[in-house]
Amino acid sequence: MTEVVHQHPRRRFSRKETRRTVDLVLKKESRNTLHLSVVFTDDRYMRTIHERFLGSRTTTDVMAFPLKDRMPVDGEVYVNLDQARRQAVRYGVPISEEVRRLLIHGTLHLLGYRDSTPVQRERMKKREDRLLKNLGSRD
Repeated sequence: MTEVVHQHPRRRFSRKETRRTVDLVLKKESRNTLHLSVVFTDDRYMRTIHERFLGSRTTTDVMAFPLKDRMPVDGEVYVNLDQARRQAVRYGVPISEEVRRLLIHGTLHLLGYRDSTPVQRERMKKREDRLLKNLGSRD
């Protein structure tokens, strides 16, 4: 189950597409019993949590937090819609594709994927690409 929270003051991403994306990742990774919360936010809030948890005063595109037992959800994924828009322009892709990639990326982090080294980044990127392909285009 995926809970979706829109915290961004202006931008939105489809709840249906959010759930479809996260559910596909969980299914393909054989973890479809996890309950996740996805929060769509902006630069300002993302900068705040990035500094609080990672000590960086910059914004970022996605952050994922596994939660402890006895919580109503197993993890939270924060997606910065401002950064997603900039990255979509930079990469020449629709914003919906970039948001789906960030949802996939954050969910994979919750499932144990890491991207600290070049080998880990490459492995994660390949998995993201396969999952995006499985989703197909919705634009």
